[in-house]
Amino acid sequence: MKHIRSRTVLLTLAALLGSTFAGAATLGGELKTWHKITLTFDGPMASEKGDPNPFLDYNLTVTFRHQNGTVYTVPGYFAADGNAAVTSATSGDQWRAHFAPGAAGQWNWKVSFRQGENAAVDASRTGRAWAPLDGQTGTFEVSPSDKSGRDFRAKGRLEYVGEHYLRFAGTGEYFLKCGVDAPENIFAYDDFDGTPNKGDRRKSWAPHAADFDSAASDLLWGPNRDKGKNLLGAINYLASEGLNVFSFLTFNVDGDDGNVFPHILSSGVATYEASQGKAEKGTGWNHVHHTRFDVSKLEQWERVFEYADRMGMYLHFKMGETEVDQKMDGGGLGIERKVYTRELIARFSHHLALNWNMGEENTQTTRQLQDWAQYLKDTDPYDHNIVVHTYPNKHDEVYAPLLGGKSVLTGLSIQTSNPEFTQVHAAVKKWVRKSAAAGKKWIVACDEPGDAQHALITDAEDPEHDNARKNALWGVIMGGGAGLEWYFGYNHPHSDLTCQDFRSRQAMWAQCRIALGCFSAYGVPLHRLSPTDLPEETGIWLLAGASERGREWRVAYFKNGGTTTLDLPEGEYGYGWINPRTGEGL
Repeated sequence: MKHIRSRTVLLTLAALLGSTFAGAATLGGELKTWHKITLTFDGPMASEKGDPNPFLDYNLTVTFRHQNGTVYTVPGYFAADGNAAVTSATSGDQWRAHFAPGAAGQWNWKVSFRQGENAAVDASRTGRAWAPLDGQTGTFEVSPSDKSGRDFRAKGRLEYVGEHYLRFAGTGEYFLKCGVDAPENIFAYDDFDGTPNKGDRRKSWAPHAADFDSAASDLLWGPNRDKGKNLLGAINYLASEGLNVFSFLTFNVDGDDGNVFPHILSSGVATYEASQGKAEKGTGWNHVHHTRFDVSKLEQWERVFEYADRMGMYLHFKMGETEVDQKMDGGGLGIERKVYTRELIARFSHHLALNWNMGEENTQTTRQLQDWAQYLKDTDPYDHNIVVHTYPNKHDEVYAPLLGGKSVLTGLSIQTSNPEFTQVHAAVKKWVRKSAAAGKKWIVACDEPGDAQHALITDAEDPEHDNARKNALWGVIMGGGAGLEWYFGYNHPHSDLTCQDFRSRQAMWAQCRIALGCFSAYGVPLHRLSPTDLPEETGIWLLAGASERGREWRVAYFKNGGTTTLDLPEGEYGYGWINPRTGEGL
């Protein structure tokens, strides 16, 4: 018997049947739980600018059914020649769907492929069937994952389970995040196809060239398979520092940066870059196809996200920002917003750890946010965390009407405005409590602690980061929050738009690593604890509650050090301590 040792399984169904035909399916990937499995089909020939529009006028949907009855309905997408990350192809006959199974055993799949005007965003999938592909079926067997360590495939998908923290479906662990919210234009990168250089803000990520790990060589792209090293190196660096999340804008046409979007340009890079000028400022959307996407660029983004899964890095999709939230359909849920949302979900929702953030500082109405969130939930087969972000002074106005059963929102992305981070703890604690009182606990994160001008400044300017550590990092955790991401103020070197070197704040990453390590080392059941009010003059923040076994827990944070006395119920106690600056005691 021959033993197949290849890391990738490629099974061509047409070959097994002894013939070739339009609609043939290829199964790719490691057939293991939580791994990316890809079905690629021979479908109708199409191109990015062709008619019919392959992103809008076709609907590929694949239904995966497990032997235990579990069903996932997964949207598919146009993949050009099937290797566009390498070839930069804009046309072809390959169509694709990704799937990340959560159970071992037999999975059956069935294809729905329809063609018609706006078929991609037609929930009823009307239109005529594309006969060679529509109705096609198949079966494959999945075995347990063999991954370990940071790799998310060792832990399973992060799921919302009605608590204030996401939980890994495979291991049952709850997730506490700490990482970077900047630069928001991380994907304004030289090595991504079709990425302009508006305002000279595109990045090389050269300072992280030496951080590239050759184990990621299989993910490099371009005709010589040598592109992507520097950005993959940057992600490897963040993971090596113990961080576990990074965020990125996916659409900022006419935003602060203006160089990141999945769409194809309609009038060329030079014309689009010129829209930075005063005479045309804010008109970039006029130079972009509103319902057509750059296949090769998105395939290259996918390789970065695949590396993030391997390295245990949560993906924070920021789907827009205030300058662009009215661009699609005037802020509403029309064809432009639906096809954009569906394309992101079809290509990227199989990743195990992510949230959909509907945008930074949104100015859309409550109804528009409710509708968009519902569309996200209805389209995403995996029910990933859905959050929204707003201005520091708009929390009550934007968040309160979405509480409880008023929306399908499962979390918040909070921004504050005090340069010393003093608002963070109270803001997080407020929305943790309000969401619980409304009957649906939200995943409350602070993703822009501080203010826009300063926030987390460089080590050279503030080597101790005392306010950041005390008020923001521990302020979020002790407020019952699910973690934070650091914003880099625009009045400082290595800013929110200009940073290309994450080492500029390495001293803070050590303190983040200590905080995350504390809760994992002691096995603190954060999901069972709640922030407890103590007099402000004590300088102490307290989390308290009982574990599943009924054991009482107290976690006290002494902002200014020193000693205190805790009044505890009678009983035996284990205890531990750490110095959050140095990790001593851990």
